[in-house]
Amino acid sequence: MFRRAETYNPRMLAQRTLKSLTKAVGVGLHSGQRVELTLRPAAPDTGIVFRRVDLSVPVEIKVNAEAVSDTRLASTISNGGAKVHTIEHLMSACAGLGLDNLYVDITAEEVPILDGSSASFVYLLQSAGIVMQNAPKRFIRVTQPVEVREGEGRGLKWARLDPFHGYKLAFEIEFDHPAVTSTGQRVEFDFGSGQYAREIARARTFGFTRDVEMMRSNGLAMGGGLDNAIVMDDVKVLNADGLRYQDEFVKHKILDAMGDLYVVGKPLLAAYSAFRSGHAMNNQLLRALLARPDAYEIVSFSQEREAPRGFTQLAPAW
Repeated sequence: MFRRAETYNPRMLAQRTLKSLTKAVGVGLHSGQRVELTLRPAAPDTGIVFRRVDLSVPVEIKVNAEAVSDTRLASTISNGGAKVHTIEHLMSACAGLGLDNLYVDITAEEVPILDGSSASFVYLLQSAGIVMQNAPKRFIRVTQPVEVREGEGRGLKWARLDPFHGYKLAFEIEFDHPAVTSTGQRVEFDFGSGQYAREIARARTFGFTRDVEMMRSNGLAMGGGLDNAIVMDDVKVLNADGLRYQDEFVKHKILDAMGDLYVVGKPLLAAYSAFRSGHAMNNQLLRALLARPDAYEIVSFSQEREAPRGFTQLAPAW
């Protein structure tokens, strides 16, 4: 079923890129800086590459697990002194749409937050059009369980990958806050459903007013507000329109995890499960996987019909 051959045939599961370029303008969540994004097609086997075009000499930062240099509050990648912060929502959209190759030209060091979810990125990518390329799509197929754990008792958190012919994610959060505990705190999402855009992409990042005030005093969250995040006081959600999903909080953690895991450079064939994980632990999990050559293999599918559900069809628009 799995094949390592690289010879091309028209029925294989192929790599994808954009049909044309597309642009977006917004502000960085933490910097508050105005930033322009230009998303451009890229050749087969390029991967996803950010380009800091605002620098006197543009610097390319290819997305991979080792390029992640900071995981406080968001996922940051770097190449030398050049950095790009808060890549996870755009990376989640790329994972959700099955995009393999893309150039992301950016005019500042933080990806714009837009509406706080990945929905705007999904719209941008789909509006540019997605095309198949003359190269086999390569996956990282997990063959042995890999797990990272931290803390114990109430401080316990963990993340895990198990073998699975497909891609599914299960996440459980634990927040002692009335606005969160009144919603679903565990969700499982099967990528094979083809419902990423509808069920996951619209889930927004969230925070508490007390934390926002503290972060702003430290020069962070300067671009955050009710138009691009779920904001809560000590009791309730402050957004006038409420939640987009009944379980929006934990669905955003699934959204983040999809983006964090996609920095490995290829889609995973695995079952991901996590309890109170975040950007740091998700990256630790990827590094733990890559450190164990016996736990994964690189595969492609010479026939589309052999691939798991969800990877063969282009994701539908809303």
